[in-house]
Amino acid sequence: MKIEDVKRSLIWHGMLLFLLGLLTGLAEPQFKNIRMGLAAHLEGVMNGTFVIALGAVWHELRLSSRWNATAYWAALWGTYGNWVFTTLAAVFGTAALSPLTGAHVAKPWQEIVVTTGFFSVAIAIVGCLVMMLIGMRRSTLSDPISAG
Repeated sequence: MKIEDVKRSLIWHGMLLFLLGLLTGLAEPQFKNIRMGLAAHLEGVMNGTFVIALGAVWHELRLSSRWNATAYWAALWGTYGNWVFTTLAAVFGTAALSPLTGAHVAKPWQEIVVTTGFFSVAIAIVGCLVMMLIGMRRSTLSDPISAG
């Protein structure tokens, strides 16, 4: 994918995620765990803004096409996943990873889904940011990470 296409795609996804965050805020009173509903609203809005910012600087990355694609998909999984799993936590009323949001008890399978989701999101977004930081520091395509 061309850099300009990636930029437009990221900005589009950021705007969609921002909208999903706003809509989540409207549904907040309907969630089993209202505090997690607020968190889901904020995750959508903040992650949407983050993805728009990624789109704005994506052309500055100096990564191979493989690493570029990996960072792109990690960014999307990390940001959408963060909103999805926070919303699921609000719907299910899970509290294992977020005891400060309320004393709710969800079914064990629901806790496992949310916990596994949050861990996968954490790995994806940290990986994306590491790749982006490396890509921002590289000045040539002859670096080892750029050669792959």
